[in-house]
Amino acid sequence: MTEKGVQLATADFADWLAERRREHVFAVRRIDFADLKGWHFISRTGNLVHNSGRFFTVEGLHVRTTTGLFPEWHQPIIRQPEVGILGILAKEFDGVLHFLMQAKMEPGNPNLLQLSPTVQATRSNYTRVHRGSPVRYLEYFAGPRRGRVLADVLQSEHGSWFYRKNNRNMIVETSDEVPPHPDFCWLTLGQLDALLGRDNTVNMDARTVLSSLPPRTDDPAGRLALNPDVDVLSWLTEHRSTHDWTIEPVPLLGLPEWRRTEREITREDGRYFDVVAVAVEAASREVTSWTQPLIEPRGEGVTAFLVHEFDGVPHVLAHARMEGGLPGVVEVAPTVQCVPENYPADRRPRHLDQVLSAPPSRIRYSALHSEEGGRFRDAVSRYLLVDAEDALAREQLPPDYAWLSVRQLERLTGAGLAVNVQARTLLACLRSVPDAS
Repeated sequence: MTEKGVQLATADFADWLAERRREHVFAVRRIDFADLKGWHFISRTGNLVHNSGRFFTVEGLHVRTTTGLFPEWHQPIIRQPEVGILGILAKEFDGVLHFLMQAKMEPGNPNLLQLSPTVQATRSNYTRVHRGSPVRYLEYFAGPRRGRVLADVLQSEHGSWFYRKNNRNMIVETSDEVPPHPDFCWLTLGQLDALLGRDNTVNMDARTVLSSLPPRTDDPAGRLALNPDVDVLSWLTEHRSTHDWTIEPVPLLGLPEWRRTEREITREDGRYFDVVAVAVEAASREVTSWTQPLIEPRGEGVTAFLVHEFDGVPHVLAHARMEGGLPGVVEVAPTVQCVPENYPADRRPRHLDQVLSAPPSRIRYSALHSEEGGRFRDAVSRYLLVDAEDALAREQLPPDYAWLSVRQLERLTGAGLAVNVQARTLLACLRSVPDAS
């Protein structure tokens, strides 16, 4: 059901979200680091930390590797060792499964308010280190079970900006009477599919949880993947084990090629991203005002799967991609994942030009999506599903690329810590496109 759920018609969703935006005061403004309240730079290391010792820290990272376009680099990175909960509550109404979604303000979202999971909280938040209000509906995801678990898996976060960060992705079905709240609404999966086609509407946390749903249909008899599952697992394992890399947390102070001013930590050449500080007002959050650091990327990203059908079976061209912050260092990633402006002409990422030059007839899906708005400011990428040229489907691939069937991508996602967050967003988007999965 894509047009109407038990609570809201899809055509009325934008009005509902706008009403929630009018109902609360939301404001975000850039500030100097000196105006951060509850945060400080450690004099010895230069690391940016919260006075409580909780939430997260901004540190330095030094990476050396034998794979990828760049053999060595330094960067700031967020260290947040806590495992948060990203949970969506599900319930049947009139025989149709609905999902309880939240209109949630996050300071880094370009439009502030987006659709998020029922629960989206770090351990510091749901244990109320901030002394704020309790997290609504947390009881369905923490403590004694109050429903049937449809999905429960650990997933990585952005490996370029987080150091070994995991979150627990959960979907729990209940038969309870769930107390209503005006900032939450019940939507069908068809409605969520439709909203995934709208720019900056469904947030990153909701997208990754939706990607963890079990496959919607079984593989019909005879629809075989190009490569057996064991070969796909061997391909990923090989890339995790045969390259050399050294990944070391280092002090933020004196990080090569980076400098700190009163308002930002930035690269001397102006590329990649900055670390900035903001002051936030959000009347609908557990704490209504606070200050915090955010990572602010330079430029709009491009994130794409090239897709092709082999003997009628949909496949995506996956990349075994190394990222310095990933728990397993290498995960399955999209064909293309980059900010084009960061790369000189002689180091363009493979397949980027094919994606950017694709005619409209080959583009199956295109939408702008922002990344985790609680840690990243205006981090927006265009997500695309692009039909591969026939010649590419016949080519011998470089060792770090492989064709995976959509079902194989789903199974790897369900196993956890194997598919990166950008590829999981594209999986959720792929499932929303008729006949693409």
